[in-house]
Amino acid sequence: MQDFLAAIGLVLVVEGLVYGGFPGLAKRLAGEVLSMPEKALRIVGLAAIAIGIGIVWLVRG
Repeated sequence: MQDFLAAIGLVLVVEGLVYGGFPGLAKRLAGEVLSMPEKALRIVGLAAIAIGIGIVWLVRG
């Protein structure tokens, strides 16, 4: 459970860096996401999941 909470905290730090440090970029990226087809978003999301699992596996393995 501690690892899960640490992971959530790190996600919030990264999100905060994007929104707090580069608000214009965050708005532009949000606009880009709205114009992307769902299939592309799904592929990018699944790739992010696979990469994240791979990183956790390498670090915690």
